[in-house]
Amino acid sequence: MRHRPDQGRFQTLLREHEGIVFKVAGLYTQHAEDRRDLAQEIGLQAWRSFALFDPAKAKFSTWLYRVALNVAISQLRRGKGDLTGKVEPLEQHHLDHIGTEPAPEQDERLTVLYTFIGQLGALDRALILLYLEDKSYAEIAQILGITETNVATKIGRIKQTLRGQMVGAATAGA
Repeated sequence: MRHRPDQGRFQTLLREHEGIVFKVAGLYTQHAEDRRDLAQEIGLQAWRSFALFDPAKAKFSTWLYRVALNVAISQLRRGKGDLTGKVEPLEQHHLDHIGTEPAPEQDERLTVLYTFIGQLGALDRALILLYLEDKSYAEIAQILGITETNVATKIGRIKQTLRGQMVGAATAGA
């Protein structure tokens, strides 16, 4: 018999970790309406699979990242969040969740960086999001279902690509 999930516990945990939902939705969509829709879909799918959450196997945040990224990547593959065009920068409240608030002189560079991140493939975007969240390679591997070695290799390549793009953007803007 399948165990019935505790809706109150789920709502409390989701509220405590809503930043994860907003970060993922912000990184995988272009427009505010799409972000809201994706955030709602992530919440719905998290509730549907909450009965499968096992705190002995993973922290809620790790489990929620996995659900959120799977939903976002699935929607992207179905064409419900195509980022082939110009990527709109994340709104300030999303940036606040990602890290410390940027200084005014850093705003433009941060916007350019997030534009480049938005142009990465779905898995690379997930990797860099988790890396920027200071997740360990082991946690990233667990969330994405890949090996720690694969995480390290991919993050190294992504950083190199982003570094090159940032240098190119700085040179073009000078």
